[in-house]
Amino acid sequence: VQLQASGGGLVQAGGSLRLSCASSRRTFTNNGVGWFRQAPGKEREFVAGISWNGGSTTYEDSVKGRFTISRDNGKNMVYLQMNSLKSEDTAVYYCAAARTAAVTNRKELYNYWGQGTQVTVSS
Repeated sequence: VQLQASGGGLVQAGGSLRLSCASSRRTFTNNGVGWFRQAPGKEREFVAGISWNGGSTTYEDSVKGRFTISRDNGKNMVYLQMNSLKSEDTAVYYCAAARTAAVTNRKELYNYWGQGTQVTVSS
């Protein structure tokens, strides 16, 4: 499964961005998908996840109420809507497909990773 994240950029604090994750394979539609981020000098951390059919989602505590993950299996796309952005959201964001169809925040269950997209939030 090949994944490609896009939609990053520079935004002021309080602003919004929408990240997109595209897959070239239909098998994407059978996988749980997650968004992760990695800030300089920090480990890659889980941000949000969604089950194969979009029926279940889960979020890291610091983004709850601000970020929304969604998917359109007809288009092989997963999205991350990010609102009320803060400077601490600055990171490279990655999408990944899990070995499971269920939603999961366990990084070890994600075995397909796309290239990241930079999100920079200025204060």
